[in-house]
Amino acid sequence: MDWDLLSLQLFLRVAALRAIGKAGEEFGFSPATATQRLQALEASLGVSLLNRTTRSVTLTLDGERFLTHAKGIIDAVEEARLDISGGETRIKGLLRVTASSTFGHRYIAPHIAEFMADHPEAEVQLHLSDNVVDIVEQGYDLAIRVGALAPSSLRARKLAESPRALVASPEYLAKRGSPGDLDDLKNHNCIMQGGGQNWLFQLPDKRQKKIAISGSFQTNSGEAVAIAALDGLGIAMKSLWDVQDHLESGRLKILLPELRILPDWDIWAVRPASPVLPARTKLFTSFLEEKFKTLPKRP
Repeated sequence: MDWDLLSLQLFLRVAALRAIGKAGEEFGFSPATATQRLQALEASLGVSLLNRTTRSVTLTLDGERFLTHAKGIIDAVEEARLDISGGETRIKGLLRVTASSTFGHRYIAPHIAEFMADHPEAEVQLHLSDNVVDIVEQGYDLAIRVGALAPSSLRARKLAESPRALVASPEYLAKRGSPGDLDDLKNHNCIMQGGGQNWLFQLPDKRQKKIAISGSFQTNSGEAVAIAALDGLGIAMKSLWDVQDHLESGRLKILLPELRILPDWDIWAVRPASPVLPARTKLFTSFLEEKFKTLPKRP
């Protein structure tokens, strides 16, 4: 067999970065050496793993199939190393994590230094974006997602609750008054995110009710929704973790607290459906779960 674990690791990075030269640099290889290793891997397997052009590198169908096996092999070797060397307290290697911008800045980034101090041989790449990232295609080990998950082949673990509430500023309420019930929302300026013009609630008697709302401001940004609410523009639907400081300071007030906003939102750790959970992913997930215990919970 004309390849080794290093060649597998190189292949994984090429698949993630879509560039042989850039991936090779991470291992100290010249572009020619990296190419030779990949060619030896392909020759040993008897298939072509990569489509190479002058501009990019993509996986062939065989490459896509082999990617899952390669990840499983590397993860299994890492698990074996940790088992033999004394458990899962010592980890090393690169951990690539993605999360939404607002949540990541507030509740993940502030804890990275502590995690890396506990695990000095680990490397972390944190990608923050409000776009939903394809973690398999883009080579991420873990995604921290807030909301209701759509069905998929990915594996998910609930880390915390993310209850939502209707909020507005005292200034807005002084001008327009507080809604007495759900039907009153039709007479208020509601701040809309992502084009949603229907809000669904669970009443105290467990019945569900959908309300068509309207407003003068619509945005795709959760941060922009919060800013608009703080500026007195209208009523917003927000996760409590996102506005907790403003609620405590009195800059925002909760409206109709007896209602439960549907669907329930939670905070999830989402990872590729590999049969082996890498130790670095497992430890980082558990680390965040502990940190998230301070987040607001449902009444």
